[in-house]
Amino acid sequence: MSDVFIMVMFIVLVAVGGSVISDYLKTQRRLADRRGLNDDEHDRELADLRARVEVLERIVTDQGYSLRRELDAL
Repeated sequence: MSDVFIMVMFIVLVAVGGSVISDYLKTQRRLADRRGLNDDEHDRELADLRARVEVLERIVTDQGYSLRRELDAL
């Protein structure tokens, strides 16, 4: 009797888990479609953002930048 109960519970858990995963994947696909980005566009946008961060890092670590901040603080 308990073996049948365990088997039924296992089947229910697999079915519910599959449904949750399926819904999650559908939601992720819809979100990507709303943003209008495919993989190539996403990679290009990520590369652009990395380039911008590099520029910002150069500006902030520049000695002239910190000197200007100190003078502005006075």
